[in-house]
Amino acid sequence: MWARLFKRLGTRGTLQARIRDMLSHAIHEGLLAPGARLPSSRQLAVELGVARLTATKALEHLCDSGLVVSQPRSGLLVSRDALTNRAVRLAAPPSATVGRAPHWDGRLKLRPSEQRNIQKPADWQQKPFPFIYGQFDASLFPLAQWRECALETMHVGAIRSWAPDHIDRDHEPLLEQIQQRLLPARGIWARRDEILVTAGAQQATFLLAQLLVGPRTVVGVENPGYPDARNNFLLRTAAVRALPVDEEGLVVGPALSRCRYVYVTPSHQCPTTVTMSLARRQRLLVAAEKHDLVVIEDDHESELNFLHRPTAALKSLDEQGRVIYVGSLSKTLAHGLRIGYLVAPAPLVAELRALRRLMMRHPASNNEHTAARFIAHGFHEAFVRKLNIAYRERSAGLLASLARHLPAARARPAGGGSALWLSLPAARDTRVLAGKALQQGIVIEPGDVFFANPSPPRNFLRLGYSSIESSRIDEGVARLAALLRDD
Repeated sequence: MWARLFKRLGTRGTLQARIRDMLSHAIHEGLLAPGARLPSSRQLAVELGVARLTATKALEHLCDSGLVVSQPRSGLLVSRDALTNRAVRLAAPPSATVGRAPHWDGRLKLRPSEQRNIQKPADWQQKPFPFIYGQFDASLFPLAQWRECALETMHVGAIRSWAPDHIDRDHEPLLEQIQQRLLPARGIWARRDEILVTAGAQQATFLLAQLLVGPRTVVGVENPGYPDARNNFLLRTAAVRALPVDEEGLVVGPALSRCRYVYVTPSHQCPTTVTMSLARRQRLLVAAEKHDLVVIEDDHESELNFLHRPTAALKSLDEQGRVIYVGSLSKTLAHGLRIGYLVAPAPLVAELRALRRLMMRHPASNNEHTAARFIAHGFHEAFVRKLNIAYRERSAGLLASLARHLPAARARPAGGGSALWLSLPAARDTRVLAGKALQQGIVIEPGDVFFANPSPPRNFLRLGYSSIESSRIDEGVARLAALLRDD
């Protein structure tokens, strides 16, 4: 029995953890009733073909958890309490609500679910051709270095540093690395009280919108632009103004005079990948002073630059404190890490910190501690270099494949980042194309969601290359081209 169950439940984790999970599963699923005797460590070891010490440690863990009790002369038995826990878990839900339920439609003040958002299939990692933007690639992740840093957070001194409730404070080692390593690389010098750690750049934008934007505040956003930022501002104001983008980035025109804030992605414009020229940056800062507006700079993917030296951040040119800088480790390291940061004047950061405390107090300090060690050891810089080498190869391969199989598609060569922005002939609908492509294991992102227009163009799409191996790019593009020919 045990050998079959052990094999059926998979191969993840250490042998000890797998045995522990197998026995726990058997108890919770009723395969072992309360009071039932468990096999001895010797019997278990022989049947599973493992060391006796491994089986012993797994059984000891079950005793510590209370699922198993040791009885003199009887051995190990399933705890009687397991029956109570299982009965609660298996209790049938009520068949119907008794009385009158609240009318939730009438109570909702906002409907975020109705906003247009980027959609990504939940099972994209199982697809053979994931041309999906900015997602994790396990084959590139520096697992050994990250494991080393994670182990450094497990000794007593480190745990005492990150485990307590920090209330509204940030983890000092990470603040130090952001201040001394990440920001200077972008030409930015900031005091500690001018830096706030956030749960990704997404939370930074949300906090800024909540604190700075009112019902009549005019906010300018790039068009096409990042939908999540646009939606964050739309939760606070209907006065979100779409501003055009050209070959040099955001167009600095008369519309800026009516804005209180403007959100920009100058390093790699989302989604077109355009890098804002130095002259355009300087014009934007002049306009900000003239019209008394504040610029929110989302510097996503700034480190992913493989054709030339990165242009200094817009914040580095700011001499009047008119630029709020938003950065992130998610785009380079791992999206699931959820570590971002912002730089702003100290009085603003103090209010943002107080607002963050009401939401979540602070991001997970264990992750912050590991990330801080990862940066301090130089692993982050080495990983970014590795990413740039891989992305340069993938970008070049994708452009070559598009020229070979999809010459009708106009692709903008990117100097960095992790995606290409494409336009197809006007008659093509990339929403329809994406649905057909997904059925063949090809994941692409339709481009209409990036436009603020009520009736956006449907012939644009974004092809990411951060998650697809170079060897699969050409076949994926060839299959996509075949779908277009058959349409």
